[in-house]
Amino acid sequence: MKKVTKLKSPSPSIEEAKEAVRTLISWAGDDPEREGLLETPDRVVKAYKQFFAGYSEDPEAILSKTFEEVEGYDEMVIVREIRVESHCEHHIAPILGKAHVGYIPDKRVVGISKLARIVDVFGKRFQTQETMTAQIADTITKVLKPKGVAVVIDASHQCMTTRGIHKTDSSTVTSKMTGVFKKNINTRNEFMTLIKTNEAK
Repeated sequence: MKKVTKLKSPSPSIEEAKEAVRTLISWAGDDPEREGLLETPDRVVKAYKQFFAGYSEDPEAILSKTFEEVEGYDEMVIVREIRVESHCEHHIAPILGKAHVGYIPDKRVVGISKLARIVDVFGKRFQTQETMTAQIADTITKVLKPKGVAVVIDASHQCMTTRGIHKTDSSTVTSKMTGVFKKNINTRNEFMTLIKTNEAK
């Protein structure tokens, strides 16, 4: 799993962050002191707090509360169509799409909302989709120790749709399979069929 490198020096102050936004506005060719842009640095800093809130959360802690009384349940648990909101680490452009997360328990299960929260935690960081997909699967594997984990993300990258090659209809699909999902093609195919059932309706 990719490690998040911590800042060696103290985090910049809010005022330093706002000044950086003013600098970018000037560099783009506008006047940060004009009326319409006066409060923009403050808004951008507040937005960044939301966009990148994942750095302040511990994904393993989110999964730490598990339940062992599952009456012998050992079939797939799947949460489909989890909204993905992230930012490309190369251009800081939005990555928007959906994640499908499944696992087969081995004695322990976790509240289904926690699977969606794991997607949020890793999404709300500077990311590549490939890394985010692996981080989600690896964290669930490490904490729950299930029989297998499957993660599929289908997302649109604004660095491709609004700049560069401008392929507005493109999407990127990434997957990470572990355990029985990786070893057993029938199990993997069942998962892929189940996450696509809404598309046939």
